Amino acid sequence: MTVWTTRPETPEDIPAIHALNAAAFATAAEADLVDALRADPDAWIDGLSLVARAPDGTLVGHALLTRCRIGTGGAPALALAPCAVLPSHQGQGAGSAVIRAALEAARDQGESLVVVLGHADYYPRFGFEPASRWGIRAPFTVPDEAMMALVLDSDRPVPSGVIHYAAAFGV
Repeated sequence: MTVWTTRPETPEDIPAIHALNAAAFATAAEADLVDALRADPDAWIDGLSLVARAPDGTLVGHALLTRCRIGTGGAPALALAPCAVLPSHQGQGAGSAVIRAALEAARDQGESLVVVLGHADYYPRFGFEPASRWGIRAPFTVPDEAMMALVLDSDRPVPSGVIHYAAAFGV
């Protein structure tokens, strides 16, 4: 089993992160989204863009948490998106390692809530549950089981309402 090293991105990683996201998805839209989020001071949070490295040092995975808001009061939360793994390394645990590292970094920074739109069979392994449990909704139509939330700090109130994503998401 491969042991993945995870760490926050550095400025030197930016080209490799772009290439990784472009390779992992059918188009470069997610790679461009990461670049747009990095340029948005209202969305970007230093230390919450994590990479996974193979034993040879190659960047093979990326997970990004950026600021979003929940409800009419605009309560702060994080959006997990995108998550990417080089196709040649998918299914080997790099994605899980980098997502766990990102969630731990968010906890360490005092964040309390993460939302994700994703596969209902994948994200529950990290503790995500349907966001509707807390009255959290996407700003577009999506299957209930695909819109999920993870409470990082159960001592803080969980906001409810519609998710307001960073402008770069285009929703």
